[in-house]
Amino acid sequence: MNAAAPYSPPRAPALVWDFSDRTQLVFKGLDRLRYLNGQLTQDLKKLTPIRALPACVTNAKGRLQADVWVSLGEDVLVVDAAPELREILAARLERYIVADDVTLEDCTGSSGLLHCFGLNPEEHPVLREFPATLAARLGEDGWDVRVPMERRASIRTTLGSQLGGAIDWERLRLERGIPQWGNELSEETLPPEAGLERTHIDYHKGCYIGQEVISRLKSVGHVNRKLCRFRGDGAILPEEGSPLCVVGGDGAAPGTLTSVVAVGGGFLALGYVKRGCTESTFSTANGILLQRLAE
Repeated sequence: MNAAAPYSPPRAPALVWDFSDRTQLVFKGLDRLRYLNGQLTQDLKKLTPIRALPACVTNAKGRLQADVWVSLGEDVLVVDAAPELREILAARLERYIVADDVTLEDCTGSSGLLHCFGLNPEEHPVLREFPATLAARLGEDGWDVRVPMERRASIRTTLGSQLGGAIDWERLRLERGIPQWGNELSEETLPPEAGLERTHIDYHKGCYIGQEVISRLKSVGHVNRKLCRFRGDGAILPEEGSPLCVVGGDGAAPGTLTSVVAVGGGFLALGYVKRGCTESTFSTANGILLQRLAE
């Protein structure tokens, strides 16, 4: 058995990402907190105006329907999620509103959402005039800043080189093992498979849809696959979706790649490996080698 390779990611630069295209759903009404707390895996009673919380929306079988961030506004709760979840998530969260004093409004595109990583918005003149909320979207605290949509273009111009691109985000999230909807997360995913039990689930809160299955998985102590980080060398990148075989094994593929990004003279990747596979060196079908990284 090979030991998992150690890996120390380089210090992250101070960057700002524009997430204004994310789905943004606003909940109003006296029952908004009680209602939404019964739909999500996180205990929203822990929300404060200064910190957003991550959560999962699950079905009765405990499988993901969305991963979201929840923010506390003035007399509202704001839920943001991947852009492609806009219609599905709104329908799912509205489905169980019956006699509750709750209204759901789709406010996608009505305001800009910037995420500052390694940068305090209070120290940046163009950002400090807007409300900021802590959100650990990359595994450590950054700041969400909501800006008027009509100011978004000028703010982006002022930020200049501090505005991060998609490739910058991919490198940082893969370094930190952060799963993303459409890659590591889908409607077939059980949250603990992707490590979301550490950040998105409160096992001591009240009931929510899917809680029985999620709690049972915790008591059993394992799932059938687990999200892992990988590293490889060379300019040729493996393809996302590639099966992973153990080097020197019997040809079976106990793993699958979900995300890949070039870093320096090699690459970083995320993928799922079946429970019980303790090896750390894998190969794709075309012979590209990957080393599983230590958690």
